[in-house]
Amino acid sequence: MSGYLPRETTSLVGRKNELGRLRNALAGHRMITLTGIGGVGKTRVALRAAGRAAPDCPDGAWWADLSPISGEQLLLPTVCDAVGLSDHTTRSQADALCEWLADKEGLLVLDSCEHLVEPCRSLVGDLLMAAPGLTVLATSRQALGVGGECVVEIEPLPVETGRAALALFTERAERAVPGLSLADPSVAAAAAGICRQLEGIPLALELAVAQLRDSSVEEVADKLSSRFETLVLSDRAGALRHQTLRTAIGWSHELCEPLERLLWARLSVFRGPFDAESARAVCSGGPLSPADVGRALCGLIEKSVVGWDGTRHRMLDTVREYGRMWIAELGEGEELAERHAGYCLDLARAADAGWRSPEQSEWYRRVADVHIDICTALDRLLVTDPGRALELVGLVGFYWSCCGHLHELRGFVERALALHPVRGPARSRAQWVLGVNALLQGEHDLAHDLGLQCDAEARLGDDAEESLAAAYLLGLSHLMAGRPLAAHTVAVRLPGSPDMRQDSASRRKCRLVEVFALTGLGLLTEAHALAVELREACRETGDWWTRSYTEYQLALIALFQDRPGDAAAHARSMLMGKRHIGDAFGIALGLDVLAAALAAQGDGERAALVYGTSQAYWRTVGHPQRGTPELGPVREECERSARAAIGDEAYGEAFVRGASVRTAPGLARALDGQLTPP
Repeated sequence: MSGYLPRETTSLVGRKNELGRLRNALAGHRMITLTGIGGVGKTRVALRAAGRAAPDCPDGAWWADLSPISGEQLLLPTVCDAVGLSDHTTRSQADALCEWLADKEGLLVLDSCEHLVEPCRSLVGDLLMAAPGLTVLATSRQALGVGGECVVEIEPLPVETGRAALALFTERAERAVPGLSLADPSVAAAAAGICRQLEGIPLALELAVAQLRDSSVEEVADKLSSRFETLVLSDRAGALRHQTLRTAIGWSHELCEPLERLLWARLSVFRGPFDAESARAVCSGGPLSPADVGRALCGLIEKSVVGWDGTRHRMLDTVREYGRMWIAELGEGEELAERHAGYCLDLARAADAGWRSPEQSEWYRRVADVHIDICTALDRLLVTDPGRALELVGLVGFYWSCCGHLHELRGFVERALALHPVRGPARSRAQWVLGVNALLQGEHDLAHDLGLQCDAEARLGDDAEESLAAAYLLGLSHLMAGRPLAAHTVAVRLPGSPDMRQDSASRRKCRLVEVFALTGLGLLTEAHALAVELREACRETGDWWTRSYTEYQLALIALFQDRPGDAAAHARSMLMGKRHIGDAFGIALGLDVLAAALAAQGDGERAALVYGTSQAYWRTVGHPQRGTPELGPVREECERSARAAIGDEAYGEAFVRGASVRTAPGLARALDGQLTPP
C-alpha cells in the first residue's frame, strides 16, 4: 500500500534509464542517494521511483520534505510527522522514532538533504541499524556518506541522444500555450537551441517555457542566446551546469517586472507554503502596495517562479535561494525577517480569538499550514525578543499539543521561559501550555505543580480567564491521579454564564472537567445532564475540541447506564470530531470506548477488531493506553465480553487484524470504517 507520498502533478518525461538504475539499487541496497545539481529533477525521479516501489513495501513509503527546514532542530519532528509518529512520551524523539520504525518494512524518502548532510547522516545511520526492514532513499546535491550508501547521479536530460530535453520542452510548452505547435522546422530548431543552451536542465527549461506566454519560441531562443554570450565557462562540467541554471534563473528574474522581482525576493522569507493574504501582510511596503502584491504574485505564477496547488503557493528551494540572494543585496533581510515574525505572532493572536468562534476547526487548519513558518519565527524571536517568543509559543501551544507536536512545543516553551523570566500573562500562558504538554507526556506531578503556579499568578493579577485556565489544568491533573472530587472542586470554583453559549473557551473546558469528575464520582444522572447541555453549547459555538470530549463522556456515561447503542453513537461522534482536527490521542480514546460499546451490544468480532485498531493508534502516540482511571475497567470488561461472545481464538484473530494496521492511510481507512454503524 502507498504511504504518504505527495501526488504527482506533472508528467515525468524521460528518465527511463535512471528509474531502471534506481529500481536495481533499491533491490540491492538499503541506503540510496540521488545526487545532482539543483533543478535537475532529483525530487521528481525520487517520487516516481518511490511510487513504483511502495506496493512492494508492506508498510508503504513515507515522504519527508526537508527543503523548508533551516536547521537540524526540526529534522526529527519532520521525519516523525512523515512516518505518522506523534510521540507523547518524554523519551528522546530519536529513540521514539527508532522504536517506531523497528518492526516496519517500508521506504523512507528524505528529500533535499544538502543543507543537513551531517545530521541526516547521523539519523539515517541510527535508523538503518534500528530498523532492519527499512530502506532510505535520499535526494541531495552531495552524497551523505552513510556506510553502504549507493549513489545514483541524476544528470540533465539528454539534448541530442534521445532528445528527452526537447520532449519535455514540447510537452510543457503545449500545455502552457494551448494551440502552440513546434512542427514548423524553424520553430523546432529554435526549441532545440533553447534545450542546448540550457543543457537539458529541467527547471531551466520550465522557466524558459513560462516565457512563451508573451514571446514566440524564436524570440525566447534569441533572448537566451544573447544572454549566454556573457556566460563565463568553466573547465568543470558540474560548475558550468550550476552557472547555466543560475543564468536561466537570472534571465527569468530580468524578464520580471520590477515589482515582481521585489516580491520574488521578499517571498523567500517564507519557509513553507503561503497564501495571498500572508504574502500581502509580509511583503507589502515601499513601492509594493498590497494591491501590487496580488498582481505581482499572478505574474510570478505565470512565469513559473511561484507554484500554485489550488489552495497554497510555494517556491522551489533553488528559486527561493535566488530570492534570498537579492534580499541580501537589497539590505532588507533583517527587516523582512522581523516582519515575518510579527505576522506569525499576529496570526497566532487571531487563531487564539478564532478558538472562541464557529471557525475553530478552520483555525486548526491554518495553524497547521504555517507550522514551519511559526517555528522559523520562534527561532528568530528567541534571539531578538524572548518576550514575544514566549507570547507566540503560549498562543500556539494548545493547538500543537492537540495535533501531537509535543517535543517541538516543549523545546520552544522551555527555552522561552528560561530566556524571559518576567512575570505576566505571557509567562502564565506559557507555563499553562507546558503543563498541558506535561500531562499528555504522562508527567502528572509536574502538570499539577505548573497548575498551582498558574493559579497563584492568576490570583495575584485577579484575572478570571487565567484562573479558569489554571482550574482546567489542575482539574485534569486531579482526574488523571484518580481524584475526581478535587477535580470537581477546582472546576466549579468560578461561576459560568447561565447560558453556556456565553461561556469563554476556558470556562467550557472547566465544565468539561466537571463532567469528567461527576462521572468519576458515579453521579451519572448529573453528569449526563451537564454533558448534554455542554454539547449543545459547543455545537452552537463551533467548539469542536470540547464537543468531541463531551461526546466521549456521554459514551462512557451511556456504557455505565447500560445503553450500549447510545454509547456507540456518541463514540462515533467523538471520533468524527477528533478526525476533524487530527488528534491521534483522542482517536485512540474514542476507539477504546467504541469497542466497549460494540462488545456490550454482543458484536464480539467487531469489538475485537476496533479494539485492535485502537491499539494501533496508541502505538502512534508511544503509549500502550492512557486515560482517566475509570476507563481501565471499561477496557477490561470490553475484552471479557467480546471473548465470551466469540471465543478466545476468534477474538485473537480479529484483534490482530485491527492491530496490524501500521500506516496512516491504513489507520484512516480503518477509522472511516467505524464511523458508520453496520
